[in-house]
This record gives sequence, structure tokens and C-alpha cells, in this order.
Amino acid sequence: MSQAPPPFQAFLDDHREVVWRFLLASVGRTDADDCFQETFIAALRAYPQLSGRRREHNLRAWVLTIAQRKALDAHRARARRATPVADPAQVSQMTTPAAGDGRDEALWQAVEELPERQRSAVVLRFVGDLAHREIGMAIGCSEEAARRSLHEGLSKLRKVVPA
Repeated sequence: MSQAPPPFQAFLDDHREVVWRFLLASVGRTDADDCFQETFIAALRAYPQLSGRRREHNLRAWVLTIAQRKALDAHRARARRATPVADPAQVSQMTTPAAGDGRDEALWQAVEELPERQRSAVVLRFVGDLAHREIGMAIGCSEEAARRSLHEGLSKLRKVVPA
């Protein structure tokens, strides 16, 4: 007989795709696998202590908050890593998750160059499909601050990559 998956397995199945897309957009293919594993390991450790009152959208915001922190850790680790280059004047660029025409690459490059809070707000909104309140919970600010960060990030993106 087949048994129902354990509660954490159901949680993992429900949130796997959105977390993967968020991390892919946040840190690129190179670091997404590691961040994905670290996110769900951290979630597994904290899962038993969660209150039973959490609704589905709160669980999504909760796991995306963990993912956002793991992505930030990856960015910090990348900044500390030595980057071998042929000419010290050259600066290596992070790989972008977008593949396709130059416009997609320009957009992801512009997203990468946004300040951390704006980048997180944009990615959480358009990759994670979170509401402003959930974005605020994920990045540790109020709903209005999240709304403002998203607005400022989108304004910068519109200047760099016209529609």
C-alpha cells in the first residue's frame, strides 16, 4: 500500500518550483543548486516548530524568506571569493539565468545591478509571485517599504531596458 507523503514532503512538493525559480533569478545557475539545498535543509530543521496556524501563503513567504537569506549569503560569499582573470583590470560578471536574445540578458544584468532590497523585491514579485505584504515579510520590512522598493527597482529597470 502506498502511504501519504509526510507533511514536510507535501510542503516541499508544493514550494519546490517557486523557490527554484526565485534562486535561479537571484543567484544564477552556478549557485542555485547549493542555495536550494540549503534553503530546504534550513526549512526542514525549523518545520517542526512552526505553528499549525500558518496558511499556505504564509508558508510560501516563510520559505522564500529563507531562500532570500541563502541567496544573500551566496552573494556575500561570491564577493569574498578570489576571481582569477587574465588582466586584473577585467571584472568577471555573474552568469544570468536568462537565456535568449540580448534583451533578456540586458534585463537580467540590470536586475543584478539593482540594490539588494530592490532586486529582492523585483524577483520576489515577478518570479515568486508574492504580494507586497509577503515581500515585506520576506525581506524584513513593512508592506509600504516593500511596495516602494519594488517601485524604485522597476523605475530603474525601465530606464535601462525600455519596453
